[in-house]
Amino acid sequence: MEKKSFEILDVTLRDGSHAMSHAFTPEQVRDTARALDAAGIRYFEVSHGDGLGGSSLQYGLSAHDELELIEIAADACKQAEVSVLLIPGIGVKGDLQNAVKAGAKMVRVATHVTEADVAAQHIALGRELGLKTVGFLMMSHMAPTAKIVEQAKLFESYGAEVVYVTDSAGYMLPQDVTERISALKQSIGCDIGFHGHNNLSMAMANTVAAVEAGATFIDGSLRALGAGSGNTQTEVMVAVLERLGYETGIDLYKIMDAANDVVTPYMPRPQEITGSSLVMGYSGVYSSFLLHTQVAAKRFGVDERDILVELGRMKAVGGQEDLIYDVAQGIAARN
Repeated sequence: MEKKSFEILDVTLRDGSHAMSHAFTPEQVRDTARALDAAGIRYFEVSHGDGLGGSSLQYGLSAHDELELIEIAADACKQAEVSVLLIPGIGVKGDLQNAVKAGAKMVRVATHVTEADVAAQHIALGRELGLKTVGFLMMSHMAPTAKIVEQAKLFESYGAEVVYVTDSAGYMLPQDVTERISALKQSIGCDIGFHGHNNLSMAMANTVAAVEAGATFIDGSLRALGAGSGNTQTEVMVAVLERLGYETGIDLYKIMDAANDVVTPYMPRPQEITGSSLVMGYSGVYSSFLLHTQVAAKRFGVDERDILVELGRMKAVGGQEDLIYDVAQGIAARN
């Protein structure tokens, strides 16, 4: 097998928070962390679905304090390390400092694909705190490759050790991923990551394209638990990459057991491509909008697909969740 040239980062306990309505229990976090650690995962993410400080009426209230969950996850591990997500404007520097006290060893600072400049101080703080520090370009399908390169260079100049192409809507096709990762490979010196969603059933193919183009960090989620139709499925990713000749460093049976014996029992529903999540991928809508859209559709008696199509036309981005209800109300009035 080819020597491992990438790190698999698991996001079950962060992106999965969207599908769980931000209600992970301490026991679920502890058991999942232990299982990931035993399987050989090096980094896994723990926080509210919208990152540190995300627990709010707008983004959804967490059932349990995220700092306690981070501490529980960190304490459960022998070798794996906890990562956290920080979206400037949702989380603040104090949230990151508290996360470090709780045991976090990595931070991924996430911005819209054209707004890396808002993250300079957060990237700098991550490095100052001794964290593995990552720049996360969300909704990367919404910008041309040249713009992504420009923004990645900003992240790198601030001190990011990894820059991610993030397909937040599950909109990209493999050729889109290859083009963006290849351009970054030629343009920046730091590591490159890819985070995929499965709204068009392309997450696995896109992840393979990212690895083959030179991505050195790739994201997955056990049983694909995540926003929309979920993420690239971690245990499937391990199997596919090993079939392709890569040495992943992950124990396939143990990561399968983590998915099937630990995560499956607490999943609220199977992570599948439904009509609405398909429309999200087709229209390029932020995956975490799905549950908010379903609530708005019921409240105003409209088709949730109509809401999503309109949001896609408006090019709505993360942070505009209030817009979902305005769109639903407008559709109801027209009807």
